[in-house]
Amino acid sequence: MKIHLSSVFVDDQDKALRFYTDVLGFVKKTEVPLGTDRWLTVVSPEDPDGTELLLEPDRHRAVQPYKTALVEDGIPAASFAVDDVPAEFSRLRGLGVRFTQEPLEMGPVTTAVLDDTCGNLIQIVHSE
Repeated sequence: MKIHLSSVFVDDQDKALRFYTDVLGFVKKTEVPLGTDRWLTVVSPEDPDGTELLLEPDRHRAVQPYKTALVEDGIPAASFAVDDVPAEFSRLRGLGVRFTQEPLEMGPVTTAVLDDTCGNLIQIVHSE
């Protein structure tokens, strides 16, 4: 068994697609119209057949309280692996990305947390 799909709830699918592709570097995998929304997924260009991230609309009544509580408590909605957290932090900050946690080393793990502009905190992580 392996993880096939995970999702983040986003307030605007177009804005999310631009951020996750143009800024974070993912590539669009699937886009299927579903009324006013879409089944919209992105993947890592390094693993185009790997785990997909669904950019899911956040209109369900349970989602906004959940997202708000996570952000207020500083809890990331998702975690993405990178090869070098300080380098990725510098690259993303140069693109105007706002971070809520700068790179932090915790033994063999380094993390940083960013705002995805769509209502979520996202952690980038590298572990040795």
